[in-house]
Amino acid sequence: MTTGTLLAPLRLLLPALIPSWNFFDVIAPAPRVEYALLASPGDTTGVWRAFRPRPEHVSLATLLKRLFWNPRWNQTLFVMSCAERLAEDRNPAHSEAELFKRIAADLVADGALEPQDPTRPWLCFRLVFVSREGEALTEEVMVQPAPRLLKDIAIR
Repeated sequence: MTTGTLLAPLRLLLPALIPSWNFFDVIAPAPRVEYALLASPGDTTGVWRAFRPRPEHVSLATLLKRLFWNPRWNQTLFVMSCAERLAEDRNPAHSEAELFKRIAADLVADGALEPQDPTRPWLCFRLVFVSREGEALTEEVMVQPAPRLLKDIAIR
């Protein structure tokens, strides 16, 4: 057996044992996902709410439990990944569809609305980037797709 044959498995295993911190292409602000329920596609009276806002306080027991079991956070990371891809215009149709599905599913699961709310049947979301300019925070809406009827969104 040659030395190259013995070193091949070690070369594959080393990146797993000693990770590299060079996995960020660009460090940029992450988009915030906000949603609104609208009476019609052209409605501007909808109240924009943050999608899955982070809690102000997490108890120690909840924090310890989340170290071992936290499927909601994994879904939130997927939502953020979709939002970033949509903002970068990479696979926008898939990312947009997934964001609509996740927001609608959360609204139904949380009991915030019935699947077909007659007063506000349209769901819209937007991606907002927040940046600091001196002492002031500025918000810029980067992406806001056309609203969709809640009844037309396939909720898993």
